[in-house]
Amino acid sequence: MKEQIKSQTLDYIDLQLLDTLQRDASLSNQALAERWGLSAPTCLRRVRRLQQLGLIERQVTVLQPNRMAALVGHGLQALVEITLDRQDAQALDAFEALAVAEDAVQQCWRVSPGPDFMLVVHCWDMPGYLALSQRLFAQHSNVRNVKAFFATKRAKFSPHLPLLAETTPMALPRR
Repeated sequence: MKEQIKSQTLDYIDLQLLDTLQRDASLSNQALAERWGLSAPTCLRRVRRLQQLGLIERQVTVLQPNRMAALVGHGLQALVEITLDRQDAQALDAFEALAVAEDAVQQCWRVSPGPDFMLVVHCWDMPGYLALSQRLFAQHSNVRNVKAFFATKRAKFSPHLPLLAETTPMALPRR
């Protein structure tokens, strides 16, 4: 797949389509085509090509946490630093596999320098977090240190990759 992506080029319209779909993937093909002055078949062909290249990983629904909280409660969100005793590839891969298998782990990042991993986790309550910490940290013999930071407010959340900003190195000139 990497070779296929390297051999492909993205033009400004591709970037516009990707940028728009990141913001609202629920747009119909017709609406997307109209927004960027394309015919519906051309737009569909371009979007399918971007999907085939693996640039569009998946389409999801982003929930509004405060409105959900009114119905099901806020839950508990934490950012967790994990440092392992051993950092060889096998040890890192083993912990990563364990972390990404947990539904409560929303994001798992290998980081450097400092801790080896940063996790974003969401649990319904403190007992749920304690159970998660037992499964991931206490029972894993290679975990040396865990530091959890519990979120009190989410000021911003966006999975959007900036593609069209003037200062973004990926931005292409208009044709």
